[in-house]
Amino acid sequence: MGLYCDFLTQKEQSTTNMLGSMLKQLVIREGIPEQIRGAFQKAKKEFGGRSLLLADMIDILKETITSLDRLFICIDALDECTIQHRRNLLGSLREIVAVSSNVRVFLTGRPHIEQEVIKCFSQAVRILLSPTHGDIKSYLQMKLDDDGDTEAMDDRLRADIMRIIPQKVSEM
Repeated sequence: MGLYCDFLTQKEQSTTNMLGSMLKQLVIREGIPEQIRGAFQKAKKEFGGRSLLLADMIDILKETITSLDRLFICIDALDECTIQHRRNLLGSLREIVAVSSNVRVFLTGRPHIEQEVIKCFSQAVRILLSPTHGDIKSYLQMKLDDDGDTEAMDDRLRADIMRIIPQKVSEM
């Protein structure tokens, strides 16, 4: 199952919503088990018709996942989550993985979140990927070619962009 974290929808990407999306991906093929349906109906009947609490969602996911032979959880752009949701999500994933040896977690994110991931998954295998100078130039070329505002760009500005940005990124 997979998730993509999007900076533009950070407010909607609460930990409970993201775990709910994972649960939906798990049950959509087989139909919703009665125990999950009952948990959602019970929460809906409570004061204000609330959704499931985070702890309830984690428990349901743990129970659902243990019946599977193997599960890969892939979360892309984890760094785009708010820090609070990211920490809650990582803690929730740690809880889920702790009860089921058949779960593998694959996370992507920029380097600044590495220590948060290590706190939750100390044995994690980490692979550092960095764009090459050519990758950066190709990306810039593509973006500049797609720019519809041709009057805002002249040859000199374009040359400066193509020279300075790859150099600055390489220095990071």
